[in-house]
Amino acid sequence: MINQQLVIDVQGLTKKFGNATVVNGINLQVKKGAVFGFLGPNGSGKTTTIRMLCGLLTPDGGSGQCLGLNVITQSREIKKQCGYMTQKFSLYGDLTIEENLDFVAMVYGLDQRKERIQQALMDLGLYERRKQLVETLSGGWKQRVALSCALLHKPKLLLLDEPTAGVDPKARREFWDHVHDLSLQGITALVATHYMDEAERCTDLAYIAYGTILARGTPQQIVNEAKLSTWQITGKNLQSHITTLREIPYLEQVGSFGDALHISGYDHDKMAEALQPFAKQHQLQLEEIPSSLEDVFIALIKPESKGRAHE
Repeated sequence: MINQQLVIDVQGLTKKFGNATVVNGINLQVKKGAVFGFLGPNGSGKTTTIRMLCGLLTPDGGSGQCLGLNVITQSREIKKQCGYMTQKFSLYGDLTIEENLDFVAMVYGLDQRKERIQQALMDLGLYERRKQLVETLSGGWKQRVALSCALLHKPKLLLLDEPTAGVDPKARREFWDHVHDLSLQGITALVATHYMDEAERCTDLAYIAYGTILARGTPQQIVNEAKLSTWQITGKNLQSHITTLREIPYLEQVGSFGDALHISGYDHDKMAEALQPFAKQHQLQLEEIPSSLEDVFIALIKPESKGRAHE
């Protein structure tokens, strides 16, 4: 029986290209109205998963539903109810904003095209620029046009593949405000990104690496369940100590954050035993701080572990 509260509910989704398994048996559930962050490094399988969900790629294995429709046998119907923003801007630069919207409306075979386009232009603040060629727009305005096109047919699900790449911070914030406004209207958004500040704006997250989901939950749940300890060191000549610190067992990460070093690991007591005398010896200040999402995700994809306490 289909769970009406789950817009996406897939199990064992798998995709191979030749001998390479790009998506390896993932399970993914997304609730109606969620702003769901799909995080992972480049090449982790985010785009391939999105293309399988919206019917652009056929899975090699797995099953499930998207918008109550079978992802294997009903891909054509799924496409009609999804709005998809691709990672690369794909609209026509030599057409105006209005002409791009009109073209998309014709592709979808929409009725009342003129009224739909005018409303779309008004909704995203594009009306005054409607006669402007798309190629002359900044990254932030191009992003608005792409989102407007993705929403033109009133989809129930938005699939946004790294939509804010190369966009300035102000435009990124405005974009996320639009996404949350759509969520309040009951539109579900699955947003692929690798920006940690954007991850924190999502209601739910899944972190994918090497084609496998490594963590899922709300941002705070993921941080809590990681059981990662993080410490901050401040003082003089910090850069000269990084190599030495990275050789100490149980320290999973050592990185510069402004005028401080952040150090993370899984064995709190052993980290304290190593760091406290080190800080005292070199006249540095040591403080335990809350772990961030970025700390957790870097630890998750670290290829080797130097004595994880939870394994």
